[in-house]
Amino acid sequence: MNTTRILNTTRPLWPGFSSSKSICGDANCMEQLLLHCANAIESNDATLAQQIIWVLNNLASPDGDSTQRLASSFLRALMSRAASKIPSFAFLSVAGTAASVSRKTLHRFSVIELAQFVDLTPWHRFGFIAANAAILDAVEGYSSVHIVDLSLTHCMQMPTLIDSMANKLHKQPLPLLKLTVIVSDDESHPPPLLGISYEELGSKLVNFATTRNIAMEFRIISSSYSDGLSSLIEQLRNDPFVFNEALVVNCHMMLHYIPDENLTSSPTRSVFLKELRDLNPTIVTLIDEDADFTSTNLISRLRSLYNYMWIPYDTADMFLTRGSEQRQWYEADVSWKIDNVIAKEGAERVERLEPKSRWFERMREAKFAGVGFGEEVATEAKTMLEEHATGWGMKRDVDEDDDVERFVLTWKGHSVVFASAWAPI
Repeated sequence: MNTTRILNTTRPLWPGFSSSKSICGDANCMEQLLLHCANAIESNDATLAQQIIWVLNNLASPDGDSTQRLASSFLRALMSRAASKIPSFAFLSVAGTAASVSRKTLHRFSVIELAQFVDLTPWHRFGFIAANAAILDAVEGYSSVHIVDLSLTHCMQMPTLIDSMANKLHKQPLPLLKLTVIVSDDESHPPPLLGISYEELGSKLVNFATTRNIAMEFRIISSSYSDGLSSLIEQLRNDPFVFNEALVVNCHMMLHYIPDENLTSSPTRSVFLKELRDLNPTIVTLIDEDADFTSTNLISRLRSLYNYMWIPYDTADMFLTRGSEQRQWYEADVSWKIDNVIAKEGAERVERLEPKSRWFERMREAKFAGVGFGEEVATEAKTMLEEHATGWGMKRDVDEDDDVERFVLTWKGHSVVFASAWAPI
C-alpha cells in the first residue's frame, strides 16, 4: 500500500486568493516564501511548512522561467530537509515536483561532452585564462614543471595550458611536464561527474602533449578533501628533489571542499594552506566562486544561496535551449549543489563556499603574497567574454591589504568567480 501523500495544488491555498499566482511571482517574494518555509521547518511547524509548500508549488516549476526553476530546486531541497526533521513529512510529496537530485541521477560526461560544456560559458574559462597566464609567467626558464591540478572540471584546463606552453616557450627547450591529480571516494566528488577513469583521461592528455612536442608524465594520488588532502601533502613532501623544477598548485573551485572551522575543531583549510606553503611552491592559483555558504544558520545560508544561485539559472537561458539535454544536465548539477547546502548537515554538507576576502586572508596568514595579472591577461579575458552573452563582465579588484589586482567575473554586475595567484613570501 502506497502511504505517500500527494498535496492537491489546484484548490485555493489561502483565504481570499483563488491561486498562489495572486500572491506573488517575482524573485524577491519567492525568496521570502522560501525563507518562511525554512523557518517553519526549523521550528518543526509542519502545518505552516505544508501551507507554504502548497503556495511554492503553484509558483515554482522545473520547466518555467529562471526564477521558477530556481524556486523549484529550492523547494525540493527544503522538502528533503523537512523529511529528515519532521516525521509527518517523510511520506509527503508534491504533485509535479521531482524528488531531490541524487548523484546516481547526474549525468557522467565524456571528455568531449565536458570540454564542450565548459566552453559554453565563462564560468570556468575565465579562471582558466587567468590561471594559465600566471602559471606560464612563473615557470619560464624551468626545465621541469610539476603541476598539481585540484580542479572541479577534471583537467579541462590542461589542454589549453599545454598548447600555450608550447607556443610561448617554443624558443627555448620545452620543459618536462608532470601532472598530478587526486582521486578520492567516487561518492565524494561534486558534479560535474566524469564518465571515464582518470587513467584513461591521463592517457589522452599525455597523447595530446606529445602532439605539441611536450614530454608529459601523469600521476594519480589517492587523497581526500575531507581530511585536508593530507595524503597528497605527504606524497609531495616525499617526492625526490628535482633540480630546476617548478612546483605549481592549481586550485580551481575545489578548496572549499576542505572542511571549514564550523565542521571541524581544527582549522583544516588554513592548515592545508600552511602545509602547502612549507612545500615552497613556485606559484599557487586560487580560483573559486565568490559566495558564502558557511553559516551554521539555515536561514542565513539559504538567503546567501538564493542570492547567488539565481545566476546559473539566469545565464542558462542565454546559452542552453529550453528542454535540451544539455540544460537538463547543467541544471541537475546546480540542483545537487542547492540540495547539498540546504538539505544536508555535518560532513554530508560539502558545499561550503567562502568569499574571496576570507580566502585572501587565509592565504596571507599562510605566508603567501598576491601576484597580480597584467594587461595582456585582462585583454584576453575581455575578448573571451565578448564571445558570450552581453551580461558577462569583469571587475578589476585591488585588495587594499596588499595592493595587488585580482579579476572577478560578473553577471549583470554581480560577482560570480574570482581569480587570484599567489607566491610564497
